[in-house]
Amino acid sequence: MATYRIVIADDHPLFRGALREAVSGLPHAMTIAEAGSFATMSEIVGADPEVDLVLLDLAMPGVKGFSGLMYLRAQHPGVPVVIVSATEDPDVIRRCFEFGASGFIRKTLGIDEMRQAIQVVLDGGSYVPPDIDLSQSRDSESAKLAARLASLTPQQVRVLMMLSEGLLNKQIAYELSVSEATVKAHVSAILTKLGVDSRTQAVIAASKIAADGWPGQALNG
Repeated sequence: MATYRIVIADDHPLFRGALREAVSGLPHAMTIAEAGSFATMSEIVGADPEVDLVLLDLAMPGVKGFSGLMYLRAQHPGVPVVIVSATEDPDVIRRCFEFGASGFIRKTLGIDEMRQAIQVVLDGGSYVPPDIDLSQSRDSESAKLAARLASLTPQQVRVLMMLSEGLLNKQIAYELSVSEATVKAHVSAILTKLGVDSRTQAVIAASKIAADGWPGQALNG
């Protein structure tokens, strides 16, 4: 029997326990890793090319808004990601799928329902909450912007996150251990991909689609 490798990323130990219970009840051999921060999750997934699924809290230390999902999908496009969140906002849920999520699990779901949702994704499908209509798309400008943001590379996502926090090129270069010239090249590529002319416009464009979270305060779970 194949062994599935699952990563549970949530900063609440009790909820990680609930997800572990849901995953452990599946009729498969499982290897389960847990992460309490985005950085830890990134290390785990980066070190294990055989990861089959990431269960990712939308708001946790080291991530704001959709930046974590964007980064993970860009860095590891072959790894399905299921977002786990307390939000009930249909627009937020639809945006998760626009950014490449394979499923969305509300934290209010029971263990059995979570288990069924996870199984759907492990079988190669997508789990969409039954009350969410993905065909009910938002305005075309927002959809275009989502596609542009989704085209950023992992390093460009990191640079844009730092721009959103007000960091200068010199500070970003220090944080990423690269040269200022490299940062300038990333910023130039970001402006081109987002179709804007300045750093400020790039940050504004990103914030338009951040669902209360990026930049600014993170989503509640």
